[in-house]
Amino acid sequence: MDKLLYIAMSGAKENMHSVAVRSNNLANANTTGFKADMEQARAMQAFGEGMPTRVFAMTERPGQNFATGPIQTTGRDLDVAVAGDGWLAVESKDGGEAYTRFGSLQVTPDGRLQTSNGLNVLDDNGGPIFLPLPLEKMEINKDGTIFARLEGEPANGGAELQRIKTVLPNNADLEKGQDGLFRRKDGQAEAASAQVQLIAGALEGSNVNPVAEMTHLIDLQRRFETQLKMMSHAEENDKAHAQLLRI
Repeated sequence: MDKLLYIAMSGAKENMHSVAVRSNNLANANTTGFKADMEQARAMQAFGEGMPTRVFAMTERPGQNFATGPIQTTGRDLDVAVAGDGWLAVESKDGGEAYTRFGSLQVTPDGRLQTSNGLNVLDDNGGPIFLPLPLEKMEINKDGTIFARLEGEPANGGAELQRIKTVLPNNADLEKGQDGLFRRKDGQAEAASAQVQLIAGALEGSNVNPVAEMTHLIDLQRRFETQLKMMSHAEENDKAHAQLLRI
C-alpha cells in the first residue's frame, strides 16, 4: 500500500509546484520583457538499504520560453526593445552583471541611465552609463549607441556618447535568478555583441500566453485531484488489509 501512497504523494507535490509556476506566469502576462517559466519533473528511483523499490517525482531545474514577446510601440525616447535574439546588460542588486529584456529606461538626477525598476544599465566596458546633464534631447540608436544634445546646444549639435552593452549568448548557457534576471551558468560576464539590434520607442511585452496557461492550470488541477483519489484508495486498501488480518 505504501508504494501507491508514496507515488501519489510525490506526484501531488510536483503538481502543486507546477501550479505555482504556471500561476506566476499568468500573473506576469503583462510584465514587460517577461519570459515564461516551464516546470519540469521526472521519475527518480529512491535508493537506500535493501532493493530500490520506491520511485518518486523529482523537480528538475526549470527552463524558460525564450520566444520573443509582442513589440509594443510607445513613442518614448527612453524605451527600447530588443529585435530578435539578444539581451541588455544591467547591474544586479548584488553588483554583478545580469541580462534582461526589460527596456523601459530612465535617467536619474545624477545622470545615471537605469531601468525604470532601478538597475544600472551597463556600457561595453561593463560599467554604469553616466550622461551629461541637463539634456535637451536623447536618442538610442539601433546598435545601442546613445546620442544626446545638451540644453543650449544648437539644433544640429549633440554627440554620440556611450553604447549600451548588448549581448548575444547561447540561451542554453543562461539561467534565471530569483530576481527575474538572467545570468550565465558559469558566473562569467558575456562579451558585448554588435549584432544585437534595438528598436527605439518600443517595449517587448511578455511572451506568456494566458489561454495556454489557464489550460495548463486546469489540467494540473485535474491531475492533483487524481493523486488525492489515489491516496484515498491507498488508505481504504490499508484499512481493508488490517481488517483481514484481524479475522
